Amino acid sequence: MVDVRFIYEGILFIYILSLIGFFIDFLQQNRKAKKFAFWLLCMVWLSQTFFLFQHVLIEKSFPIATIADSLYFYAWVLATFSIWMNRLFKMNFIVFFINLFGFFIFLMHVSLVAQAEIDKSGIQLVDEILIAHISFAIISYGFFTISFLTSLMYMVQYHFLKEKKALKWMWRLGDLNRLDHFTYRTISIGVPLLFIGILLGFVWAYTEQVEFYWFDVKTLGSILVLIVYIIYLLLRIVRRFSGKTLAKYNTYAFLILIINFFLFTSLSNFHI
Repeated sequence: MVDVRFIYEGILFIYILSLIGFFIDFLQQNRKAKKFAFWLLCMVWLSQTFFLFQHVLIEKSFPIATIADSLYFYAWVLATFSIWMNRLFKMNFIVFFINLFGFFIFLMHVSLVAQAEIDKSGIQLVDEILIAHISFAIISYGFFTISFLTSLMYMVQYHFLKEKKALKWMWRLGDLNRLDHFTYRTISIGVPLLFIGILLGFVWAYTEQVEFYWFDVKTLGSILVLIVYIIYLLLRIVRRFSGKTLAKYNTYAFLILIINFFLFTSLSNFHI
């Protein structure tokens, strides 16, 4: 059997990059991000198709015999529909949500395969899901930190402009519109990274069959951080908020993130 660890690591990584691209396009109508995400999705589909035909032609069976196989076929069908709808109907919103659901289905397949594998590669796959969970969460925190700093720079410059104090170094901070837009873009990247990180954490806990606490303070804190930043995006997109209001909101959001990272981790029975 082909080493499933390398296969699924590669497909999941490409799938995640594709999702981030579609999410950026979903929020910002970014054609470059959409094109990049579409070709990555095509790579995912080609990889899934190759192993689907390998299963049919070499193993002489259609992948519906087990739940894990059925989930793989389900994920392949969703990827196929997504590519088809993206090229023919240009339905951007539905394509993004199909891909998000397809990724979730494929991740369920990976977790079942990892549970079934008791050899070294299966153990390594489970461990690397944990590494990916932590890595994606921390990387998302990096993007949120950058967004906090740009929001802080926004409020400093806004204060001096309002007080009509033209300091020479102030213009090195960047203009207000640029700072506001850069904050929005970094949060747009951080949100899907944190969502995927949390999702991978759930998959790892399920696969490893550890004693998982749904009401663990760190778990709830991470979900709270995700919700807080999703609300930022909703305020920006739906309510059309911008400027100082969102800069202050983002500052409070980062305070919640810091509390979750330091205090909630120390209080957690599961994560510690």
